[in-house]
Amino acid sequence: MAYNTKKIALIGILGALTIISLLLAVVLPTTKLSFYCLSSFFISVIIIEYKVSAGWMFFVTTNLLAYLVIPDKLAVIPYTAFFSIYGIVKYYSEKAKSILLEFIIKYAFFNICLTLGILLAREFLQGIVDIKYSLWLVVIMLQIVFFIYDYAYTMVIRYYKNRLRKFIL
Repeated sequence: MAYNTKKIALIGILGALTIISLLLAVVLPTTKLSFYCLSSFFISVIIIEYKVSAGWMFFVTTNLLAYLVIPDKLAVIPYTAFFSIYGIVKYYSEKAKSILLEFIIKYAFFNICLTLGILLAREFLQGIVDIKYSLWLVVIMLQIVFFIYDYAYTMVIRYYKNRLRKFIL
């Protein structure tokens, strides 16, 4: 009984922190990307503590809750399309037998999301968003940003496992 209570409480708290991160991404647009990144870390704690099936449930519930609570529905799309599921993708990719396959899976996921984002932006944001640099330069820079994000994500997971976990559980 106590285990289930603790599990529900932790999932609820991390879900609330996810929604708060998304709200901050909406109201503080200069730090939008930082708050999207922050919102993506919480699912990893769920996966570490309660297995990937709980991570999938967390993914579904936080996305539904985000669309119910966040006033700017367009601001939830990056979370839904990439940041909310990246912890699950990372979990499965790191189960790969080789580091090369791990990176192929991660970069395939990232580049599929990036391609869809570019195509949707071209279709729906024509004339609204004007990129002053070559699209290829932006794509190359985003590959580097993704590498840094993945490394930071790994460091956050490691910090949680080595330092924070004993205080939470």
